[in-house]
Amino acid sequence: MTRLFNDPTAFADEALEGFAAAHRRWVRPVTGGVVRAGATPAGQVAVVIGGGSGHYPAFSGLVGRGLAHGAAVGNVFASPSAQQIRLVARAAHGGAGVLLMYGNYAGDVLHFGQAAERLTSEGVPARTFAVTDDISSAGPEEAVKRRGIAGDLPVFKAAAAAAERGADLEQVLAVAERANARTRSFGIAFSGCTLPGADHPLFTVPEARMAVGLGIHGEPGIGEEGLPTADEAARLLVTRLLAELPADVATPEGGRAAVVLNGLGSVKYEELFVVYRTVSQLLTEAGVDIVDPEVGELVTSFDMAGISLTLTWLDEELESLWRAPADTPAYRKGAFDIPEEPAPLISTEDADDDLAVPVSSAESRESAAVALAALEAVAATVDTHAEELGRIDAVAGDGDHGIGMQRGSTAARQAAADAHALSAGAGTLLTRAGDAWADKAGGTSGALWGTILRALGTALGDQVGPDAARVSEGVTRAKEAVMRLGGAEVGDKTMVDVLVPFADALAASVAAGSSLTVAWDRAATAASESAAATADLLPRKGRARPHAEKSLGTPDAGAHSLALITRAVHGVLTDNH
Repeated sequence: MTRLFNDPTAFADEALEGFAAAHRRWVRPVTGGVVRAGATPAGQVAVVIGGGSGHYPAFSGLVGRGLAHGAAVGNVFASPSAQQIRLVARAAHGGAGVLLMYGNYAGDVLHFGQAAERLTSEGVPARTFAVTDDISSAGPEEAVKRRGIAGDLPVFKAAAAAAERGADLEQVLAVAERANARTRSFGIAFSGCTLPGADHPLFTVPEARMAVGLGIHGEPGIGEEGLPTADEAARLLVTRLLAELPADVATPEGGRAAVVLNGLGSVKYEELFVVYRTVSQLLTEAGVDIVDPEVGELVTSFDMAGISLTLTWLDEELESLWRAPADTPAYRKGAFDIPEEPAPLISTEDADDDLAVPVSSAESRESAAVALAALEAVAATVDTHAEELGRIDAVAGDGDHGIGMQRGSTAARQAAADAHALSAGAGTLLTRAGDAWADKAGGTSGALWGTILRALGTALGDQVGPDAARVSEGVTRAKEAVMRLGGAEVGDKTMVDVLVPFADALAASVAAGSSLTVAWDRAATAASESAAATADLLPRKGRARPHAEKSLGTPDAGAHSLALITRAVHGVLTDNH
């Protein structure tokens, strides 16, 4: 368990602050994460990596020459927000564009994608790439759905080394694609991890058993087997990976591979060496030529007791990139001949210091007060149900939905209060609340709730008092934006299974002439019924998808939280009409 912390909600920020203070030779802190202490050389593509906290040395520990130019760091097991990623990327940009790299998790895909769109619109060419190395999370025919785990390291390094050599943005992206296509990982665990402030692990493994095919966010494995000896564990890992070769590798015999044996948090280095002893023997017997193996903690999961094995099958260029020098706080190889450029002055152009709000009408300011009351009710409801939401999410996911919703709703409430104090209209208040929710919560729910509030704010604006039709239009816009952004449909067992019937019922009732309070009541009832019905669905999106059967009989956490929120907002509408 994590023993040393202050406020659990501040753990990630405080850890990053301490990391930057301890590693000034390599990194400097910027809003949202860290960048190299030295400047990105002019004309060099910047590789910016990122993801949630709790995986050190990924992601901040891999920033330095020969590896990442910057890392955007989110809350514990939650993706950084699009704003965090954007600010880190701007600080790292050397004039040749930015490649944003991350593990393939829904929240990261959403936030990094949004950041890339905004960077490109600002004149910073940006591309994204998700690592998909975990063979346990999807079959070969659905490889694009696989998670990114310890294969992050060889894929990140290949792309960054190519950038260091002067490759342009498209060439760096092509290297990342080829490295990823040739990388496979598989892991096992003996106990789950416990987040700061929690009194129990995200999952447990029965005595004398192990979880097979785990995820690095505490997702349970795809099965259980008896506790192995070190040799048996090595044989399992090697056998699984040699059973699935890349399309352009016909046989392991004669192949050359980068090998990473990764500890997930509480397996001792000596234990890893005992396992690697047999991994090396088995790969050699299979005819594999091992190139610069790495044994240690490279992508962790707090205190999870587990290990994973990664093979990256090398061609001539990938081998050269794997062997290339790197100098970061947590990963070093070889040496550089040319000194590093000094760091530039830190720009303040992106600081959010301007608190001015647009001019608004009296009617809109009156509505803003109601919106603030609604967000206060949302935050209170989330606080009340946070533990329940985490328990539901842990059935087939990583159990952090309640924590993420608390972070987001609390930040949204505060941002709304600050905007209201400045006499903001309803549109500005909701937009700022949405940005704060996305920024502080991260993850999939952060991106989607930020989108919902921004859509509502855009529809309401600051000049008129919103009527039932305008509110309904805003909810419909929010529905459409969430479906477009997340790619989910009704039946996928996500919040969309509640958002769609809620928005449709609200629109139908308003069109029939009902007042906003009556229409919202009917829509909230439809939301509650739809949330309960998700218990009968199998997930087709998100982290729960690999454990679909485990979630049968349990409602989706995001759907359930949305239903709770719609009912809480109805109470505010009733009190104000």
